[in-house]
Amino acid sequence: MRTIVSRLIHSKQSISGLYVATTSRVVRYLSNDSNKVDEPHKVEEAETVDVPPATSEKLLVLGGNGFVGSHICREALDRGLPVASLSRSGLSSLHDSWANNVIWHQGNLLSPDSWKEVLNGATAVISCVGGFGSNSYMYKINGTANINAIRAASEKGVKRFVYISAADFSVANYLLQGYYEGKKAAETELLTKFPYGGVILRPGFIYGTRTIGSVKVPLGIVGSPLEMVLQHTKPLTKLPLVGSLFTPPVNVTAVAKVAVRAATDPVFPPGIIDVDGILRYSQQKLR
Repeated sequence: MRTIVSRLIHSKQSISGLYVATTSRVVRYLSNDSNKVDEPHKVEEAETVDVPPATSEKLLVLGGNGFVGSHICREALDRGLPVASLSRSGLSSLHDSWANNVIWHQGNLLSPDSWKEVLNGATAVISCVGGFGSNSYMYKINGTANINAIRAASEKGVKRFVYISAADFSVANYLLQGYYEGKKAAETELLTKFPYGGVILRPGFIYGTRTIGSVKVPLGIVGSPLEMVLQHTKPLTKLPLVGSLFTPPVNVTAVAKVAVRAATDPVFPPGIIDVDGILRYSQQKLR
């Protein structure tokens, strides 16, 4: 600091002001009359401005070792965020190098007391938890498990919660009643507990390369061309009963981008984001 001030005093360059940053404050040094050029500038006044410390964000991904969850973890890491994951299996089976940068936790959302500590320090949560099976099982996994997570996150003071739900397929709703009823129950809880920081993404069919064991399944072979076709058939989505079947698929990368943005951007609008919204936000430049 003395060196900087010394250089200012002995400098003959015209300097109207200088900001010197320290770890806890910004100090602004103001020179005297800048019109005088034949005598050195002297520091006559010092003004301090308190600067709040930078906040570190910690993202917790529920179900981070799954198809969608793993892409969300990777997207968050690419944006420089510290990422933790909670799932029933714990450590990811993925052998990609990025997975080594995620903190993997094992826990069951149906037993909240076993994992609540994982929420400590988390500023945002993204839940990708869901599954299929009997109606009672689907309601527990898609509904009760996520409701437990939403309530625990609210109690811990988490700022934002993003839930990966599902588009409304009217006909399929009856065939997978427990699945959709569970999703709707979780959505209702989220909008209640996080009215200003809750975001619900409702993608339809999510495509991308899914890893099953050691086998990679390229779902994009079907999903990508189908997305391009159905994007041009929007009027058909208004048809009664079957209209929702024309909802275009969404790339898993797009879902991941929007989920991470929704979890970390304080001005991202809360509420429900449908397929069109996911596609629109995914194409915008991130902050």
